[in-house]
Amino acid sequence: MPYLVATDLPTVPAGQRLRNLLERPGILQMPGTHNGMAALQAKAAGFDALYLSGAAMTASMGLPDLGVITVDEVCFFIRQVTRSSGLPVLVDGDTGYGEALNVMHMVRAFEDAGAAAVHIEDQILPKKCGHLNNKKLADPHDMAAKVAAAAKARRSLFIIARTDGAASEGIDGAVARAKRYVEAGADAIFPEALHNAEMFRAFAKAMPGVKLLANMTEFGQTPFFTASEFEAMGYKMVIWPVSALRVANKAQEKLYRTLKRDGGTQNMLAEMQTRAELYQTIGYHQYEALDASIVETVVPQGMPQR
Repeated sequence: MPYLVATDLPTVPAGQRLRNLLERPGILQMPGTHNGMAALQAKAAGFDALYLSGAAMTASMGLPDLGVITVDEVCFFIRQVTRSSGLPVLVDGDTGYGEALNVMHMVRAFEDAGAAAVHIEDQILPKKCGHLNNKKLADPHDMAAKVAAAAKARRSLFIIARTDGAASEGIDGAVARAKRYVEAGADAIFPEALHNAEMFRAFAKAMPGVKLLANMTEFGQTPFFTASEFEAMGYKMVIWPVSALRVANKAQEKLYRTLKRDGGTQNMLAEMQTRAELYQTIGYHQYEALDASIVETVVPQGMPQR
């Protein structure tokens, strides 16, 4: 349904709606949705919350994930995903776009755009994808200050602190950082780029009572685990950050090669979303019906004809 009528809009703040989902039994599954269409499709598949990846946003813009986009550019993506789906969305906040005051500005901007949650990482610029090497870590005191600033600025936004410490400081170092971030006000912790099930279990065992997020990205350092496997290891949330973008990009690449080779799209029709399917997904006819109903209600009755 189109979210244009005020009565159709959620009345509970997005951050609280995410907290409500986290109170349910089981692990909260949040697929990456890099635009409004992806968000609609994920919602139609039955997901209750979504993820907006920095890597997916930048890649969709033809840029690398090196912390080069701005808060306002991210807000453009947030508005697409939240408006189209109406679901709570966790947003990748990279390093917070600066220091404490910059983090506070980011939190306010993201929340105003509709975000339910943000995660902030303890790298320094130029930041890298968590599954690449030679990441440079921030001082844990400085990162804790960012978390505290985020907590001070938010209204209902759920704050997740990501630590990339395992790669260079081991599990013990990552845990020490995570505990400091929780003390500073983080609602949950995201340990990035763990290499095996033993590391995931060890981290969870060392953080009892803290909500944990697992990242199931492909082609990285983490082997494949299912949502239920992460849940069994002690995790409350799981994201698949770039999966939808990767599949879409692969299909798009095939289309362009075929189009160049054949001079037409006739050999790709079976792999396309049809016009009817597109219209159904975006609620085209519902928008038409809404428009017609509004016109009908404002046309004066019994006016003399010219």
